[in-house]
Amino acid sequence: MFATLLSWFGNLIGGPFAKAALDAYRAKLSADNTSEKIVAELAARELDVEARERELATQLVIAEQGRRYTALPRPLFAGAFVIYTWKVVVWDKVLGLGVTDPLGGDVAQWAMIVLTAYFGGRSLEKVARILARK
Repeated sequence: MFATLLSWFGNLIGGPFAKAALDAYRAKLSADNTSEKIVAELAARELDVEARERELATQLVIAEQGRRYTALPRPLFAGAFVIYTWKVVVWDKVLGLGVTDPLGGDVAQWAMIVLTAYFGGRSLEKVARILARK
């Protein structure tokens, strides 16, 4: 399923690059003198190299994330903090059936990092993208 999603995303992004490659090839065919032909040929080669690099990067991501043991560490690590949070909120506070010691020291900092990454990571990416445009 992940490979299908990446393939779809590659086709979506590949469209503009395919159009640029076609335009470069047309420029090559319509070039009048040798210097224009060389420039058009170099542009076409550069686009071919970029397309191949994207293809290889996609294959690498599929190879790395295509196995369960490479995709599991992050969810398993975060799972401990999810279980703790549910126990504190549901069992201790909502149902009133227990008392859980608060996290302290490094573990409390790790929990904050995990929560920030899961719930704030995408928002931070969006803000960074907006700031990069300006």
